[in-house]
Amino acid sequence: MQRRIVTAIALASLGLITLAISPGLAAERVRLNYRGFSRTVPVVLLELLANTGEATGVLGGLLNQAGQNPGELRSLLTRPLAADAVILDRSLNSRPGEWVLDYVGQSIHTGAGVADRQALRSALVLSASDDQQITLLELLQNYPTEEVVLEGDNIQAAYNRLASFLRPLSIFL
Repeated sequence: MQRRIVTAIALASLGLITLAISPGLAAERVRLNYRGFSRTVPVVLLELLANTGEATGVLGGLLNQAGQNPGELRSLLTRPLAADAVILDRSLNSRPGEWVLDYVGQSIHTGAGVADRQALRSALVLSASDDQQITLLELLQNYPTEEVVLEGDNIQAAYNRLASFLRPLSIFL
C-alpha cells in the first residue's frame, strides 16, 4: 500500500515536471567550454554530429581549435545510460542523489548558476521518461533553459559519476 502511494506521488511529480516544461523551454544553445576555448553552439549542430559524425560550423571550429576528435564527442553524446524515470526521480531526491546532481552540475549547468540542481534533475528525468535511458544529447535537449553550459574538460568524469550512481538502480529495469 505504501509503495503504491510513493509510486503515485513519484508519477504525479514526473507528470507535473513534464507539464511544466514546454517544448519552448528546452535548450536551444550550448555554451561549450573546452580547453580554454568557449563557444556557443546551437543544439542542432550537436544533433548533426551525433547523427552523422560531422562537426560543422562553430562546433567544428571549436573542436579543431581545441584539438579534439569529433568522434570522441559524438561517442559521449550518444552513449546511453539505463534509467527508469520514476526510480531516478526518487533517487535524485535523496541525499546521495543531490550529491550526484551537485557533482554533475559542475559540468552541466545553467549560465546564470541559478537552480542548477533542479534544472539538471528535470532534464535527467525527462530524458529517461520516454525510453528508459539517458544520453548526454537527450539531457542537453531536455534542459529547461534556452542555454546550457557544458564544461567539456570535465564531462567524462561527470558522465562516469552519473553512470556509477545509475548502475545499481538498473536492477529495477
